[in-house]
Amino acid sequence: MHETIRVTGTENPIVREYRSRPDVFRMLCWFASSLTVLLLAFILGEILFKAWPAMQRFGFGFITGVKWSPNREVFGVLPVLIGTAASSLLALCLALPLGLAIALFLSEDFLPSGIRQTIRFVVELLAAIPSVVYGLWGIAVVIPLVQNYGGILAEKLGFLPIFKGPAYGNSLLTASLVLALMILPTITAISRTSLVAVPYALREGAYALGATRWESILGVILPTAAPGIVAASILAFGRAMGETMAVAMLIGNSQRLSCSLLSPSNTLSALLANQFAEADGIQVNALMYAALLLVFMTLGVNVLGEAVLRHTQRATEGLR
Repeated sequence: MHETIRVTGTENPIVREYRSRPDVFRMLCWFASSLTVLLLAFILGEILFKAWPAMQRFGFGFITGVKWSPNREVFGVLPVLIGTAASSLLALCLALPLGLAIALFLSEDFLPSGIRQTIRFVVELLAAIPSVVYGLWGIAVVIPLVQNYGGILAEKLGFLPIFKGPAYGNSLLTASLVLALMILPTITAISRTSLVAVPYALREGAYALGATRWESILGVILPTAAPGIVAASILAFGRAMGETMAVAMLIGNSQRLSCSLLSPSNTLSALLANQFAEADGIQVNALMYAALLLVFMTLGVNVLGEAVLRHTQRATEGLR
């Protein structure tokens, strides 16, 4: 038998000296985290302070109002709120299937590695293009296409409210198409990372049970990677809501409330970009009120997305 001898009452002086030193790295992390929270609180406080006069004067009617007339000091952002949500949601609906398909194409061995890496580089390069360039491209290419084919849609499907004519070049549909292209790299990159992270043992198990390649992709790989795909959708939707320059150049900047995708519309970010430079008096306070609403909309999307993400993680735990 072996006896274990324990020596009590002694401690290594090096360990004692190490424990007595302050954890500088932890202190720096706490400082950076606290500074980020304080900075966010400071920004929200400044916006709220500037928006408070408009909040007192217009109240909830600012949100439900449909007219924006600085000369008469009448301000309402309901059409702008609807335009912000509609353009971002439509862009996400257009970009998510395409981005997910590209991510599957890049993560699975459909083509040689060199070709897949080239396509991946080209797709991610789209994220480096400035917003104003997307706007100029939309003016040169997308607007003529929407004018031509939008007229056909209005003629054939004009009985539907979303395709009611006349078809304008600068419209909600034009801005949504360009927004979809802008958020495509975000969806593709994050979805691809999630798909690549799926353990290969799950693929082998599906093949061992007799599943085909597409049955394995649709029944095992996609459900397992669902949390990452949901996260990609949240980030892309948030970027679409906050996009400014390209939307301001393409959406038409109209305060008119319309259900048609072929009609001009407006977003909160475009409204702020177009009017803040020349605003004064109560108009500045109204624009800051609109900025506060945009912040709360983005926060609401993130909170809702986090809830959906956690639900998806719980639902797919058994597949991991």
